[in-house]
Amino acid sequence: MSTGIVTGASRGLGLALARQLVARGWRLVVDARGSAELERAWSGVDDVVSIAGDIADSRHRLALVEAAGGEIDLVVNNASVLGPSPLPPLAEYPLDELRRVYDINVTAPLALVQLAFPRLADGARILNITSDAAVEAYEGWGGYGSSKAALERVSAVLAAEHPELRVYAVDPGDMRTQMHQDAFPGEDISDRPPPEESVPGLLELIEGDLPSGRFKARELVRIEA
Repeated sequence: MSTGIVTGASRGLGLALARQLVARGWRLVVDARGSAELERAWSGVDDVVSIAGDIADSRHRLALVEAAGGEIDLVVNNASVLGPSPLPPLAEYPLDELRRVYDINVTAPLALVQLAFPRLADGARILNITSDAAVEAYEGWGGYGSSKAALERVSAVLAAEHPELRVYAVDPGDMRTQMHQDAFPGEDISDRPPPEESVPGLLELIEGDLPSGRFKARELVRIEA
């Protein structure tokens, strides 16, 4: 049985992906900041260890890796934070908030990989969930977008340093999630696709044989046998 860690798995993309992995026979360690929401999502589900906590907390990261046990086949760094809402322009961006965005979106994913590294199986997958805001300059998205750009560079360098692993930066596309709603307060985002539509592309990266790199989830077509 393959073992993976999926962060931010109480709702949205993390929850949708983790459910599909469990259905495929994976053993998972999942987390989220909200304990009640995490409990509702995973209570009573076999082969899933759920641990509530902040991914920026070093003790929490250690608990995730220890709960995984032996070899780790997959780390999905999905947990992230948008930053202030409404999104402020960079000239007015509170620097304390910017440091928090970078801590959660860049430093914490790398720190989790560092802890997991001694237990990663040969050929293990690391998926760092990114955004088109990492490459496109959208007004108001300077904090979040630049943090995701940094995460993409971390992913690329990690892949260059460890060819025995598959390291992916993956853009799931626009999704109808709470984070997306927070980015557009008061707006109707019902036209955005649900996160489930991005999951097949993620599964192709996890179960397929694509090389390390940056991918757009919805451009990956999974062909079932």
